[in-house]
Amino acid sequence: MDAISLVGLRETPISVDEVLAAVGDPRAGGTAFFVGTVRDHDHGRAVARLAYSAHPRAEGDMRRVMEKVVADVSGDGRPVWRVAALHRVGDLEIGDTAVVAAAAAGHRDEAFDACRRLIDDLKAEVPIWKHQEFTDGDTEWVGAE
Repeated sequence: MDAISLVGLRETPISVDEVLAAVGDPRAGGTAFFVGTVRDHDHGRAVARLAYSAHPRAEGDMRRVMEKVVADVSGDGRPVWRVAALHRVGDLEIGDTAVVAAAAAGHRDEAFDACRRLIDDLKAEVPIWKHQEFTDGDTEWVGAE
C-alpha cells in the first residue's frame, strides 16, 4: 500500500473529513493534522483576501516531498503509514481553509514529526505562490522570490 493516500491542488473547498478518511489505517495509533486558514492580517497589515497560484509541476513536487518525509521519518524504524496533503489554488476569503496536511503513524511522536515536517517542507519546496490584497489596496506576492 502506498503511504501517500491523497495529494492535490484544488480550486474548490478542502474537506478535512476527506483528508482524515484518506489517512485512516488500522496500524496507526496516532494521526496528526495541520489545517492552514486564511487570516485577516500579515505582518501587522490587514488582509482583505488572497489568491494562490501554483506552477504546473507543483502537484508532482508535493508527491516528491511527501515521499521524502515518509522515508526520512520511517527510516529509523518508526513507520509512517499514511500521509495526505491538499492545497487550495484560486481566490480565497478570510477564514477559508488553504491547506490540510496529515500523517498517520504507529505512535503520536512519529505522526507529529511527520506532519510538522510535511507542512514545513511543502511550504519551503513546492512552487505555490500567494498573492495578498490588503485592505489599504496594496498587494504583495509571497513565495515568488
